[in-house]
Amino acid sequence: MKASCLAGLALILSAAPLLASDAPKTDAAAPAAPAADVGRATYSYGYTIGRTISTLGFSESELKQVLSGFEDGAHGKKAPFEVEKYQDQIRSLIEGHLAAKAEKEKAAGKAYGEKFAQKSGVKALAGGGWYKIIKQGDGAQATPDDTVKVHYRGTLLDGSEFDSSYKRGQPAVFPLKGVIPCWSNGVAQLRVGGKAKLVCPSDVAYGDHGHPPVIPGGATLVFDVELLDIVKPDAKADAKSDSKPDSSGQSSGQ
Repeated sequence: MKASCLAGLALILSAAPLLASDAPKTDAAAPAAPAADVGRATYSYGYTIGRTISTLGFSESELKQVLSGFEDGAHGKKAPFEVEKYQDQIRSLIEGHLAAKAEKEKAAGKAYGEKFAQKSGVKALAGGGWYKIIKQGDGAQATPDDTVKVHYRGTLLDGSEFDSSYKRGQPAVFPLKGVIPCWSNGVAQLRVGGKAKLVCPSDVAYGDHGHPPVIPGGATLVFDVELLDIVKPDAKADAKSDSKPDSSGQSSGQ
């Protein structure tokens, strides 16, 4: 669990070399970037760090301490104590916050799922989750062994979108066995041409670790899915290897 709990911290630390000796070498004669672009780039770097930290669910007082340490470190100030002695406490702090936040997410997801399950036409999925057929397809029905071509949109419970093949303007192609269980079972309820809404609790999605910073640990996910086609074996070789969904903003459902 430690490796996944420290994923957010690792992202911050791994970004540091981009500002130092590991950064790509540039041509000294190349024109400097416009000041506005530089400002936006540095803001974006800070925003990315802040967004990652947000997944830990710090209180306001804790966040002030984080910002105080961040500013001292960024300005090269000497720390008021030996920070190296607190590595174990840092791990415990991060793990504790992530676990607490995951429990809150799961509680919210449970309430959402129970309410969704009462709606007309909603059915439970084997293993967990629910689906509702929005449009009946008239083609072949998918099976968990199939490779499918789909369009989809994925959101968190608050409606914020974390991924959409529609926005990318390109359907995703992937084997149903290679994605989260809720997708494998949910898309298998569709016939080609059909559309459905899937509600996927964390235990059949990304679990307690989530997919930070995009998907919090314990999050219940909501997908609108449209089954466009079932890819035949002779056509699989033509499918792009990077078309499998992955919730990082590249594709989702994995």
